Amino acid sequence: MTLTLTRRDAVAALVAGSVGVGAPALVVSEDDDPATGSGDLSGADVSTLVALAEIVYPSEVEATQRFVRTYAGNFPEDRQSAVAEAVGLLDDGARRYAGRDFADLPAAQRGAVLRRMGVDTVESDPTGSAPARVRYHLVNSLLYALFTTPRGSELVGIQNPKGYPGGYESQTRAPEDDDG
Repeated sequence: MTLTLTRRDAVAALVAGSVGVGAPALVVSEDDDPATGSGDLSGADVSTLVALAEIVYPSEVEATQRFVRTYAGNFPEDRQSAVAEAVGLLDDGARRYAGRDFADLPAAQRGAVLRRMGVDTVESDPTGSAPARVRYHLVNSLLYALFTTPRGSELVGIQNPKGYPGGYESQTRAPEDDDG
């Protein structure tokens, strides 16, 4: 079963992560072209984020361009700039190790580029080395987007993600078994 993340999931993740911090100002338009960017993020930046999500998300999750663009496109302007810069760093690493931009590589090569850059082992740091910034601004942001959506958090057994109601009952009952 594939879980396709939607714009609604992106908005849910944004609201959960920004409770009380401008959530009503979210910009979501149904007629947006997914090939274009939003703010400081170009269409190529969004495509790179989608290609990265294909590597860091569980195999049963499909991150669509609309999900990624809605989520990252609603970051504050300075955060979008940092994400765009980190995408550039990721593409630089991909060109150095594989000769092409990250989004243009097959999935297996994308994973190898992340490992060669050290993104999988470095501690995330918004102002650190290139791998640390890729980890912080790209990998961690995509994972946060996934696991703050109710549907995404269920993949890892979190039935009441931060920012969603559930109350005492959801905190005291045993996790549901896959067996029934």
